Amino acid sequence: MSSHKSVARKFRLSKATKSNRRVPAWVMIRTNRRFTRHPKTRNWRRTKLKIG
Repeated sequence: MSSHKSVARKFRLSKATKSNRRVPAWVMIRTNRRFTRHPKTRNWRRTKLKIG
């Protein structure tokens, strides 16, 4: 990937990076471990982003 990215592309990539986190521990505690996995987690090699 080139180092020169448009601002819109950079924002989309940073949002995808921020949203690719695990569920916080306090959420697991509050929900009695009902919500342990995040449905939108993504692996960098398996699932590619649809960012043009």
